[in-house]
Amino acid sequence: MEPSLARVDYLQVGVTAQKTMRLLPASGKKATQKVVVGDQDGVVTCFGIKKGEAVPVFKTLPGQKISRLELGGALNTPQEKIFVAIGSEVRGFTKRGKQFLSFETNLTESIKAMYISGADLFLCASYIYNHYCDCKDQHYFLSGDKINDVLCLPVDKVSCITPVLACQDRVLRVLQGSDLLYEVEVPGPPTVLALSNGNGGDSGEEIVYGTSDGKLGLTQITGTKAIPKWEIGNEKKRGGVLCVDSFDILGDGVKELLVGRDDGMIEIYNFESADDPVLRHDYALSESIASIQGGCVGKDGYDEILAATYSGWLTGLTTEPVHREGGSGEELKLSQEMQSKISSLRNELEQLQIKVLQEREKYQQSSQSSTAVSSVPAFSVNDKFTLNKDDASYSLILEVQTAIDNVLVQSDAPLDLLDVDKNSAVVSFSSCDSEPNSNFLLATYRCQANTTRLELKVRSIEGQYGTLQAYVTPRIQPKTCQVHQYQIKPLSLHQRTHSIDQDRPMNTLMLKGQFSFAEIHSWVVFCLPEVPEKTPAGECITFYFQNTFLGTQLETTYRKGEGYFKSDNISTISILKDVLSKEATKRKINLKISYDVNEESVRHTLKLIHPKLEYQQLLAKKVHLIDALRELQVHEGNVDFLLPKYRSILEEADQLLEEYKRQPAHLERLYGMITDLFIDKFKFKGTNVKTKVPLLLEILDGCDQDGLIAFFDAA
Repeated sequence: MEPSLARVDYLQVGVTAQKTMRLLPASGKKATQKVVVGDQDGVVTCFGIKKGEAVPVFKTLPGQKISRLELGGALNTPQEKIFVAIGSEVRGFTKRGKQFLSFETNLTESIKAMYISGADLFLCASYIYNHYCDCKDQHYFLSGDKINDVLCLPVDKVSCITPVLACQDRVLRVLQGSDLLYEVEVPGPPTVLALSNGNGGDSGEEIVYGTSDGKLGLTQITGTKAIPKWEIGNEKKRGGVLCVDSFDILGDGVKELLVGRDDGMIEIYNFESADDPVLRHDYALSESIASIQGGCVGKDGYDEILAATYSGWLTGLTTEPVHREGGSGEELKLSQEMQSKISSLRNELEQLQIKVLQEREKYQQSSQSSTAVSSVPAFSVNDKFTLNKDDASYSLILEVQTAIDNVLVQSDAPLDLLDVDKNSAVVSFSSCDSEPNSNFLLATYRCQANTTRLELKVRSIEGQYGTLQAYVTPRIQPKTCQVHQYQIKPLSLHQRTHSIDQDRPMNTLMLKGQFSFAEIHSWVVFCLPEVPEKTPAGECITFYFQNTFLGTQLETTYRKGEGYFKSDNISTISILKDVLSKEATKRKINLKISYDVNEESVRHTLKLIHPKLEYQQLLAKKVHLIDALRELQVHEGNVDFLLPKYRSILEEADQLLEEYKRQPAHLERLYGMITDLFIDKFKFKGTNVKTKVPLLLEILDGCDQDGLIAFFDAA
């Protein structure tokens, strides 16, 4: 049965962070629940709904921004105590709003994640995990990468305290005390954790995770190892997962999985087969879903999904029917109710308009006085710059608490702007003079009214690095702008992976010199994405990467005084050699550089590139034929006389044009990569072959793999 859900907007608070809204337990079965939410103005708001109106229970004074909100209480009792994380402090409130706890932790950074189980408090800053029991420090752990979320398996089902950390390096770290018990590899950087079914399942060991690239999974955390149960990819290319909850919204006696994503999608997954969840229903809001809960909020007896969005809207998807069936008396009563509501809203709107006019006049007068001080309005921008594995492009998502007027994008590194289907903004390009100002890209996105979220896609060229800048101007007065910067790294298309194929032919670059572990780590951070900025613990570290465009791989191992870099792509080694020696020269450090080139690796890389090259050349040829074939179709009226391959081009014309438009300069990029590979192969031999490049391009046009390999061998 398809759920019939109606949208209701209850209330707007300040900008909210991830996991900062919860429903307090109901006083009776099917009774309405109170909502508690914390925002970035530092205000905790608790309210209930009566006759469709939000009625406040309590509201705290503004302060530092609230990064997390959790419910707690003694084990096996209703969890109705409210705990909020503010900076490095945890505060506790009763359901009536009385503060009973102010616990200043020993963390030097702000709390990023929090979980509460009875008297146990689990807190995480960027890299540090702390466990407190009755506000006394118990355990501590330093993670190898940033911690995004934390939870603990239920102690009433699992005999020992088992915390689980969701870390940015695509790993769940399972702890015992202050020690790492084991690591669980997951398909993407995990952003959120939740107990399966709200209680960890029958065993209490099952946890659901969501990743920043939109994947979901369930794994069983046993005492010795993890057992993966199911995993859902992101075929629909939706946003990253920010929040999950379990609730029986369909009323079939089985709890559904509720998922909130950063592109505004709310999804309901149903366990029809009792194994893998099936997407049953989805609903799109216009901004990211920071928190999601299932419960009864608007009216007794009607379940709903409550979502808190980035800009602070509390929105419900309720099972309560919008059009009620009944006699004329009930319809009359409903219309009177609606009329009084509309009337009160009109009055409120008029008062707000008068207030805005008064404040605007006040501002105009003060700005013209001799002692005028211009005040810049503050606004929040939620941004995300991530590499997509599927199409080797970067997504830049900008979300503002108010409507966006325009976004200016500037880059001093060569970038291609790619089409985004969801993007309704009008883009205009400005011509760039790359020499004096180092401008390779200058584009303006003009947004339509009420656009609060903008998604852009760019593709970089490895070896050419710099900074991408986004100038965000919202529709507020006086006009103001925020600049956000994103680094385009030398090996920007590489993504962290758990392991690599050791049987591939590898080229090796070896560095030796008087540099510290922290110095060489900072160079690796400069060169490659997804490397933690904090210097790793220990004396030596190894990272594995995969090139998302070509599928080639890289292994980096380094310690104080030496570094080893292995790759099956000689161009990757060449870029690393150039950038690392440049960075070392900046710091006046002498490097002893040696390398071991494997001739077989060049053939191997060409064989990886060739299928992509062949496909793109064929696509380009088909697209160039479309206009001529369509003209033939118009003149002849019938195309039955054409060969089947030409008829299929006409049939698929729209898809071919769409694909070609989505991947501009794809063929040129492949030509560039093969040219770089050719130049780099001979650069390591001390030979300059740039004069032979025109001949290479002629062979590439012929698209003959054997001829290409023969040219590389003979040159």
